[in-house]
Amino acid sequence: MSPRPNFLFIVTDQQRADHLGCYGNPILKTPAIDRLAGEGRRFDRFYVAAPSCQPNRASLMTGRMPSLNGVRNNGLPLPMDATTFVDILRDAGYRTALLGKAHLQNMTGLPPRQVRSVEEDLLQPGDHYLEASIGGRRGPEYEIENELNWPAPAMERRTEPYYGFEHFEVATGHGDQVGGDYLFWARERRSDFDALRDPANALAAPGYSAPQARRTRIPEELYSSAYVTDRTVAFLRQHARREADRPFFIQMAFPDPHYPFTPPGRYWDFYDPADIALPESFESTPIPIVAGIKGAFRNGKAFREGHAAFAVAPREAQEIVALTYGMIAMIDDGVGRVMETLRELGLDSNTIVIFTSDHGDHMGDHGVMLKSLMHFQGLIRVPFVWRDPRGAAGESSDLGSTIDIAPTVLRRAGIQPNNGVQGRDLLDPAAAPDSLLIESDNPFEGAAGIPKTRTLVTENWRFTIHQDAEWGEMYDLDADPHETTNLWSDPTHGETRFRLTEALLRRMIDMQENAPLQTGLS
Repeated sequence: MSPRPNFLFIVTDQQRADHLGCYGNPILKTPAIDRLAGEGRRFDRFYVAAPSCQPNRASLMTGRMPSLNGVRNNGLPLPMDATTFVDILRDAGYRTALLGKAHLQNMTGLPPRQVRSVEEDLLQPGDHYLEASIGGRRGPEYEIENELNWPAPAMERRTEPYYGFEHFEVATGHGDQVGGDYLFWARERRSDFDALRDPANALAAPGYSAPQARRTRIPEELYSSAYVTDRTVAFLRQHARREADRPFFIQMAFPDPHYPFTPPGRYWDFYDPADIALPESFESTPIPIVAGIKGAFRNGKAFREGHAAFAVAPREAQEIVALTYGMIAMIDDGVGRVMETLRELGLDSNTIVIFTSDHGDHMGDHGVMLKSLMHFQGLIRVPFVWRDPRGAAGESSDLGSTIDIAPTVLRRAGIQPNNGVQGRDLLDPAAAPDSLLIESDNPFEGAAGIPKTRTLVTENWRFTIHQDAEWGEMYDLDADPHETTNLWSDPTHGETRFRLTEALLRRMIDMQENAPLQTGLS
């Protein structure tokens, strides 16, 4: 029997599929990742289960949709009793490591956006019973990534495996504001590091005015992408020395190219904003949400320093895209360095390398940046590359989802997935679905509650229903790949709308719970 394969799982943060050379980008150069795609299989139609960080990362770990894994939106930790595919790999003898961003728990220490409604004339349940699950996911075991708890490294505060990772060095935050274990590493190398990362000390950047863009003083060798690369290389070398006979699963997780847009050193001006073409949909306003975001910008009422989607002027869009390209170029250099290490250590021939991102970014589509309830392709479609030394290379146009990663890795490792996994084996074309479900319960829209959005993606259509909205979205992706013409209310497409509504309902039923298995007959 052949030895079990190693896995190097590379995850970036907020990178859309077309922000790679191998996905057709005419400007961005990503030779290391492109080589992985050339040697492996590139999935052209790979989609998130949810287009925001925590929910999709939880879906990645569990192979389950956010409505089932318990992480419906940012600000909810993954339950500690959730079975992850990393748990299963570790149980089967794999050495498991997380190096970089996890975001399986809350990071900021900020209070919740949602506050429980209290009826003063009623006796209140005890704190332990306030939620549908006992304890409500509160306690020290849910504070591992909280930035307020970083006087000590994460592994000193939790001795048990972290969602299956027996070794974990966690980076919190983004851009030049990354914290967590990364800060220990950076401060060891520069005693004045905190002054370098202070936004008030940013370098002058003539010609740049885009929101959340600044030229950081952090040098390349101390930036968070260098940290993730360095720690991955160090872990590989240690593994080769001490446990070469044990297979590994390493998650190499970059906090970039997520905003703020702060590529360090030479990566700042790797790309000239003047060379960046505006998206074809830049002036398009197909739905009321886009109109509202653009209206706030025109009226001078837009807040553009937070997490919510915001509108931009043409030059601002070009600057942000160019800086994002610089951040990706640094990631690509790190990937190249790690691949060289694998080859040097003789691990390359038995290591499967996977590359993906947790979600995309509007990046100027429809004149908007960041992420939102708007499920445009730039936000929901992400890269997915599977490079297997013993597998076939090529391209796949089959629909794939983040929930498919867990069962695919487990099956390739020769392990049956656990009950409750909703994804399928990406390496089995016969298992490809005819549609995918995408869920959003998004707290960033300024609503009193958390609006819910559900999307169906098929070979030809993107169909979206927004909670409490009288309008919806329906785009013919063949005729309208940039999603500028919303056919929801078009009377000539009424039959298609009916058919897609039924298909969405059936897909949502398919994605309902089937775990745990029945324990007996009553």
